Amino acid sequence: MRSGQLHYYDARDASAPTLVLAHGAGAGQEHPWMIRVASGFAARGIRVATFNFPYKEEGRKLPDPGAVLEDAFRSAWEAVARERSGLLFAGGKSMGGRIASQVAARDGFTPAPAGLIFFGYPLHPPGKPAQRRDRHLPNITTPMLFLGGTRDPFGSPEELQALVAGLPTATLQLTEGGDHSLAVSKKQDPAGASLERAIDVAVAWIHARVASQSPAARRKASVHSWPPA
Repeated sequence: MRSGQLHYYDARDASAPTLVLAHGAGAGQEHPWMIRVASGFAARGIRVATFNFPYKEEGRKLPDPGAVLEDAFRSAWEAVARERSGLLFAGGKSMGGRIASQVAARDGFTPAPAGLIFFGYPLHPPGKPAQRRDRHLPNITTPMLFLGGTRDPFGSPEELQALVAGLPTATLQLTEGGDHSLAVSKKQDPAGASLERAIDVAVAWIHARVASQSPAARRKASVHSWPPA
């Protein structure tokens, strides 16, 4: 179903959580990778909303300035929040995930996301490890899931592990042999099962976040022993 520039991949459960998933710099929401991932989430019970950043809507190749990208993500988020119930999660592929994190670091999402999911977070441009894109990440208190590949030129396993070690709310899942799109060589993984496993990890992580937000979980967390130790 299309609503403006949004495209929804609906799950069967009307109360299912929704992931607002942004595309990477080189391809829009119509790219086969985006369709496969969004469809994979929907098949596993998670609704997904995708959208195009303005430059893709207008047929341009060069991404918009950061402020324009952030405004576009924020607008898509607010549109989804008006139309959907249940918890909302934000994330994206490469640049799309980075923009989600930048909006979150500014507390720009209303309502606040229950979690952030990054497929191939672009920690730095390939071959330029000094040009880091993580200065804002410590400002994020929302739980974060980083899904990376061990052959990703935008961030090595060692770099990602060191990054996540310094972020109390972050979790890292690495795909052995995976590239920037979490794809493993056709010889090793002809069916693309590595990406499916990454989606499984993300879905399980979302369900864990949903469970932690349930009324029962909140009541349990509010119970204190008496008298105080």
